[in-house]
Amino acid sequence: MTWSVALRAALGIALLTGMDAVIKGQMHQHPFLLALFMRFLMGGICALIVLAIVRPARPTRESLVGNLARIPLVVMTAGSFFYSISVLPLAEALTLSFLAPVFVALLGGVLLKERIDGRILQALAFGLAGMLVMVWPRLQGHVSGAGLGVAAALFAAVSYAFNLILLRRIATREHPSVIVAFQNIGPALCLAIPAAYYFVPMGLSDLAIYLAAGVLGVAGHLTLTSAYAKAAAARLAAIEYTALIWASLLGFFFFGEVPLYTTYAGAVLIVAGAVAVSRR
Repeated sequence: MTWSVALRAALGIALLTGMDAVIKGQMHQHPFLLALFMRFLMGGICALIVLAIVRPARPTRESLVGNLARIPLVVMTAGSFFYSISVLPLAEALTLSFLAPVFVALLGGVLLKERIDGRILQALAFGLAGMLVMVWPRLQGHVSGAGLGVAAALFAAVSYAFNLILLRRIATREHPSVIVAFQNIGPALCLAIPAAYYFVPMGLSDLAIYLAAGVLGVAGHLTLTSAYAKAAAARLAAIEYTALIWASLLGFFFFGEVPLYTTYAGAVLIVAGAVAVSRR
């Protein structure tokens, strides 16, 4: 793996974490469903522009079925994750999402009949221990509320793992711009009617902020996808954990969030488990 590929992956992670922070800020201004819809709407517009420029081949029937099947999972994953960051510190919600690689390994064994060895079970134990360390202050009542946010973050990690299992089937045969277009336009169409019930007038500044989130999201996914096309996933896995650095900085400077020490202690255990899985 070259330095350029590593930097490309790190840039993709930074862009996506920035998008998370933008949407977190907008959820303080607008109803949750409306903010979620606007994120996908603007992402869909950006993805269509990319499609017009790249002009990839038309998706095959198998690819079409695979991309359509992922849309409900994308909605559930994004909905639960963005709800979690609306009530939890950004760094804490992102750290809980690091459990996804462990769930991917488990689901791969169940759904794809991949081998589940002792290292996967060890990684699961590390991940669960890290999760308990992180949420222990909440379970003890030392931090008020947000219990539902923890549950939402864990649900997002599981649904994201399902999403990745489906993505494995199409990622090697489909152009990244097509995949990104489906995972933005599809959820926008699904959320259009529910979001209409919560519509509130928006100024140009709000639209510009949502557009910025769309640009960050599409650019982040395309950049990260291009990095994974140049290097093995196991080699890039550790770079994904730089999201915790960006989440901590963005959370502190824009939202005044100072995560508890248990967040970072739990992160060490969760990342250790995820790295063990990626190296199996």
